[in-house]
Formats: sequence, structure tokens, C-alpha cells
Amino acid sequence: MLKLYGGAFSRASIIKWYLEELEIPYEFVMLDMKAGEHLQPEYLAINPVGKVPAIVDGDFKLWESGAILLYLAEKYGKTAFSLEERAIFSQWVLFANSTLATGIFIEANREKEMPRLLTPLNEIFGQQPFVLGNEFTVADVAVGSILGYIPIMLKLDLSAYPAVLNYIKQVSERPAFQKSIGAGRG
Repeated sequence: MLKLYGGAFSRASIIKWYLEELEIPYEFVMLDMKAGEHLQPEYLAINPVGKVPAIVDGDFKLWESGAILLYLAEKYGKTAFSLEERAIFSQWVLFANSTLATGIFIEANREKEMPRLLTPLNEIFGQQPFVLGNEFTVADVAVGSILGYIPIMLKLDLSAYPAVLNYIKQVSERPAFQKSIGAGRG
């Protein structure tokens, strides 16, 4: 069975969300970060950087949330994707984890970056329910998790972006989101 390693209030909840969406059985291994369990040799053998999340799927070990999402989409997704479709997924996962996350979560960047990032997202969500159209994909887990943290952690005023607010509401009501990020556990 796939093992997901994480800590309280970590990006492991993003991976949990996608595992729940895909209905993949998994074991969640909660590491006590305060006690330094993520720096012990057993875990460093899985992720030498000592960060969470990480997965062990059979003999395969992988860390970094975006890489894990893309791996799960490729291995367990219900559709075979073309090279171009996989590239688009990668584009959105990388955008979410780097550009969107740093633009929203790093306070010094927020004033300049939020309008630059949320305006086009608002336009996209004004035209379609999900990042890539009418179907929920791994891109929505990546983008939706970052946006979904805004009302939970930051309480920012997003009234200028009504379609983004509607999107956040839509994804946060998904049962798999409720079992993972919405549950408030890492």
C-alpha cells in the first residue's frame, strides 16, 4: 500500500486530497516534526532533504508535492494523457507551487503579485468551472489547494475576484477536499 509521509499542517494534505479524489488506498504516516522525526535516518533515506511530504509506493520513493501529484496523475489517473496534456498539467502544478504560492503566501510579494495572478485566474474561472475546462484534474488540486488556503489561513479580501471565490467554494466543498485540507490536518 502506498505510504504518504507528512506532518501537521504540511503540504501532505494536498497529496491526501488527490489520493482521496483518485480513491487510492494509502497509509498516512504522521511525522512529529517538533520532535525531529523528519530528520531521523529512517526518513532521510526516503527524502534526504528531510522535508514533507514524501511517498513510498512499493519500492519507489518520491518527495516534493508537485512531483508527487504528477506521478499520481500519471500512474493512477483514469485516462492516458498525451505528452502535451502532461506538459499542461506540469505547467499548472509548477505554477501553483512556485508562482502562485510565493505570490500569495510571501507577504512582501502579495500586493504586487495578487492582482497579476488572480485577474487571469478570475477570467479563466469566469468561463469554465475548472482550471482546464469542465473536468476536475490534478491542475485543480495544485491550484485549488493554494487558493483554498487563502480563506483558511490568510483571510484575504478576494471580493475583486468573484469567479476565484466561487472556484474556492466549489473545490472546498468536494468530499475529498473535506477529508484532507478541510479537515485541518497535515
